[in-house]
Amino acid sequence: MNGPSEEQLSRLLAELYGQTASQNLLRQVRSRIESFRPVMETGLWRVTGSPSHRDVLLITYPDQVTQPGQPPLQTLADFAEQAVPKGVSAMHVLPFYPASSDDGFAVVDYTAVDPGLGGWEDVSRLARRYRLMVDAVINHISSASPWLRGYLEGDERYRGCFIEVPEGADLSQVVRPRTLPLVTSFAGAQGEVRLWTTFSADQVDLNYHNPQVLLDVLDAVLLYVERGAQWIRLDAIAYLWKEIGTPCIHLPQTHAVVQLLRAVFDQAAPDVQLITETNVPHHENLSYFGDGHDEAQMVYNFALPPLVLHTLLTGRAGSLSAWASSLSLPSGEVTFLNFLASHDGIGLNPVHGILSTAEIDALTAAVLRHGGLVSSKTNPDGSDSPYELNISYFDALSDPQARETLETQVDRFMVAQAILCCLVGVPGIYFHSLFGSRSWKEGVQQTGRSRTINRQKFTRAELEAELSNPDSLRARVLARYTHLLEARGSMPAFDPYGQQLILNAGDAIFGVLRVPPAGEKPVICLHNVSDQAQPVELNMDALGYEPRMWNDLISGQAFVLGRHPNLLLEPYQYVWLA
Repeated sequence: MNGPSEEQLSRLLAELYGQTASQNLLRQVRSRIESFRPVMETGLWRVTGSPSHRDVLLITYPDQVTQPGQPPLQTLADFAEQAVPKGVSAMHVLPFYPASSDDGFAVVDYTAVDPGLGGWEDVSRLARRYRLMVDAVINHISSASPWLRGYLEGDERYRGCFIEVPEGADLSQVVRPRTLPLVTSFAGAQGEVRLWTTFSADQVDLNYHNPQVLLDVLDAVLLYVERGAQWIRLDAIAYLWKEIGTPCIHLPQTHAVVQLLRAVFDQAAPDVQLITETNVPHHENLSYFGDGHDEAQMVYNFALPPLVLHTLLTGRAGSLSAWASSLSLPSGEVTFLNFLASHDGIGLNPVHGILSTAEIDALTAAVLRHGGLVSSKTNPDGSDSPYELNISYFDALSDPQARETLETQVDRFMVAQAILCCLVGVPGIYFHSLFGSRSWKEGVQQTGRSRTINRQKFTRAELEAELSNPDSLRARVLARYTHLLEARGSMPAFDPYGQQLILNAGDAIFGVLRVPPAGEKPVICLHNVSDQAQPVELNMDALGYEPRMWNDLISGQAFVLGRHPNLLLEPYQYVWLA
């Protein structure tokens, strides 16, 4: 291993741990890379290379669909082969490791599959069919883990693995994602210790000042790739490195760790993609692209869910269009992971500075009217503020008690999904969006946790029964989504690394011109975001196109688009014209 990559590893290790320690650490990292390279010849991956216009990601829990007598990961694979559209090429399976809370995000053992879910062979089976994304939950580990138990018992192996916080430490600047206490007391062999717990008392933050923590985490992430993971989601990565007296978010050392992981995979497994999950204001989120070559290949586009919700609730596309016009990428090697819904709620932090306080308050009020919930976080000054809307995306868009037809609600939901799928990046679709789920209030009553409202699990029999009825909400949404993904996958213009031009087509029209690679056809995507029929105001001369016939990939209709197209879109109608 020679050349700039090794120089970069040496520089990053010295930056994190000092010049003296870096040379020994470099030898240990090099040993891992060299021993891992033969693993990549196992051929677990179905597809290699960067994502294309045919790539769409499904986000799902490992036990999303269950069947008596069968491990849930096997049931998921069987159900996906039968019911998930062929347009879905990638799958994000949320944490399947042994865990003690937070629906899998309090990991007990990074290196095992929860036996109640299945085994590594089931994970690898999914990897042979899909580009597989797995979670690296490396900011923290469960309080029930052997790591913490060993630490508290004085085991030298785990010395320095956690962050002890002295009494009176100045934590006033620390950025808090939740309202729970930042420090939790544990009983150790030498007495009580106060440990850093950013997310909950059951999720104890790891201490990356100890280089052994980094090496152990690197071993775990390499294991995921060995078992078939091609995309690695770096969960809550922004909080990784702690320095008392600082905000403890986005610190230079955190970026250095991401860069180090990228450098390792660039040498050991170049097709691995790192995806950063940072639910923060948009400009901060973009920092995890680094210079476009040295950090994440994809970042979650967290501003999109609340912006699309605002757009559909107001019937005006101006804010979404202005924001989308401002999007830029630092290189042709990186792109966005676009999504509207996920296992978490709809984050509000990303649109601070994009939407006004009044507009954000209006989103909060609408979600409460629609039967949703609002979660708060603690600010550095001790006050609380809303940070997340908890509701299914379908219900966020449509009041379940409203006097309107189900058809209207499906139309409103699907125009949001069309916007998701037309933008530069890879679309990520939550299981509950693909299958038309509404809010699960009973789940919140069962668990006492607001996020459960969007995390309902199903038996395979009950879900298939609903899908067998073509008039059901689930069947309608799945059919519409299947057609949408077929249209998207047919056009190279939807290259996730391609170009887009946001069109000025009217206040209630969100329009995008997807510019294709050389020799391919462009696509004009027009979305009526209002409940009224809207004329399309489009200057084809300004776009540089002569009058010609354009075919709608959605309806199959043909339109002649001249200098000033005479095109009327029905409420919540979308057309993709090629």
